[in-house]
Amino acid sequence: MERKLAAILCADVYGYSRLMGENEEATLRTLTSHRKLIDSQIEQHHGRFVNSAGDSVLAEFASVVEAVNCAVNIQNGLKAENGIISPERRMEFRIGVNLGDVMVEGDQIHGDGVNVAARLEGLAEPGGIYISRTVHENIRNKLPLNCEDLGEQALKNIAEPVRVYRVLLDGAAAPRWTRRIVRKYRRAGALSLVWLAIVIVTIVLVQHVSLKPQTTHASIPPQEQSALPLPDMPSIAVLPFANLSGDPQQEYFSDGISDQLINNLSRLPGLFVIARNSSFSYKGKATKESEIGKELGVKYVLEGSVRKAADLVRIGVELVDAGTGIEKWTAHYDRPLKDIFAVQDEIVGKVVTTLGLLIKVDEMKLPGLGSAQPTENLEAYDDLLRAADYTWRRASKDDNAKARPLLEKAIALDPDYAEAYAALGWFYMTAVWNQWSDNPRADLERATELAHKALALDDTNSDALTLMCESDWMHSHFDQAVADGERAVAITPNYATGYQALADTLIIDGKPETAISAAQKAQRLDPGGKNLHLMSVGLAYVAMGRYEDAVPILKESVNAYPHIPISW
Repeated sequence: MERKLAAILCADVYGYSRLMGENEEATLRTLTSHRKLIDSQIEQHHGRFVNSAGDSVLAEFASVVEAVNCAVNIQNGLKAENGIISPERRMEFRIGVNLGDVMVEGDQIHGDGVNVAARLEGLAEPGGIYISRTVHENIRNKLPLNCEDLGEQALKNIAEPVRVYRVLLDGAAAPRWTRRIVRKYRRAGALSLVWLAIVIVTIVLVQHVSLKPQTTHASIPPQEQSALPLPDMPSIAVLPFANLSGDPQQEYFSDGISDQLINNLSRLPGLFVIARNSSFSYKGKATKESEIGKELGVKYVLEGSVRKAADLVRIGVELVDAGTGIEKWTAHYDRPLKDIFAVQDEIVGKVVTTLGLLIKVDEMKLPGLGSAQPTENLEAYDDLLRAADYTWRRASKDDNAKARPLLEKAIALDPDYAEAYAALGWFYMTAVWNQWSDNPRADLERATELAHKALALDDTNSDALTLMCESDWMHSHFDQAVADGERAVAITPNYATGYQALADTLIIDGKPETAISAAQKAQRLDPGGKNLHLMSVGLAYVAMGRYEDAVPILKESVNAYPHIPISW
């Protein structure tokens, strides 16, 4: 069998199955038009069309310079053609180019030289061109192109890693710090090119500002602390309940009770509830209710204490008018531990009646609110609270690893415990986001599986719906992601995390104006996390092309959270 050195170009259509599923005839017409352009460019650059299977193209060239020139002209030509097609019907090709030894059999070519080109095409983003190191070495002094070094990549069924470069079609130079980001995400198995693009845009803008001479407009100046306006409905912050057990190891339990009260109250329509992230910022501080009310913008503060001993629990609680300091209601509960969910329901019910909310808690068909309790197994419940405690510590890789066995145990004790499935799913998703995962794709699939299981048991679980929202857009199911996010905040109107996830999803779905509203809602519910939610506002401005507005916002957010991965 004949062997020879050849430059191989592989191309295919991104999302071809989806396009065919939506409209076969229109897709075939577009493909035929695009193929005419591709075939013409192959011929003009002295290439040989080898074969095509459906939406794919394989061609060989005697010259690697001609192969890359052909790829660039194809993408530029297709971009022009796509410009006159409606966005949902646009057909974008991915292209990979490799230089290597091939085996010739009649009109066909085979071997690793072809396989590497095919794998590069699979890595490329829609409308992009990825090339191997051998190609880059042969063109770098011959073509006026800039390329971005993506580092060595392990390609499927290819024995040795291949160094990969992305051709920058706009001609811009790739800064070295951007290359580091791309390599890092690629090595970690980046799960969404869309998200990768958002990350890089953020870094580009922030870096752009930091390299320029600072002016008075380069960042938003720190504002004086002023009282937030009260919402036009009853508003409340639940402070962390004091642990009166005498055992610091029981802190997770008192914190967990406070957290679950926040979650339950957050589901009530007509009530504004501050997120845990903000209300727990007062833990261990002697802050007056009046100051808390001003800083968080709420009229009422719910505070209390918890003492757990053996199978008994004592909870003291009081509802205070933050403006006047007057107690509106106070109560003490001495109950068996098995009645813990009933006690929480009673507290929520008393808040409802005291604040005059026009709802009946006992008619709300929600877990833990007038319906079946989340679990009958108190040991599983305790494991859930212990795992949740790790969420609010340093949020480290070690904490993430320690929490998972607790939730696995909770699920083993009660296989119908929806909250445990959702919580475990979030720990897997958090590992993916923070690059703690050794296998991010597998962990994403595990998170998705757990979210599905939680929703099968309880389709009103907002944590699971928000987890599905994140998973959906990472799988490019954008419409479903928006639907899941919207349902999560409809069920839990005071869910800051849900609004944050919805905002990010709306940006990716091409609705930045609506995303800003969702991000601002998250900010108001979580004033203490204002700068984190600012990230979404800044990214929405990027999507709208309002770069001058985006830069100071993004810089403020990155300065406040310099250690989270999106800020790197």
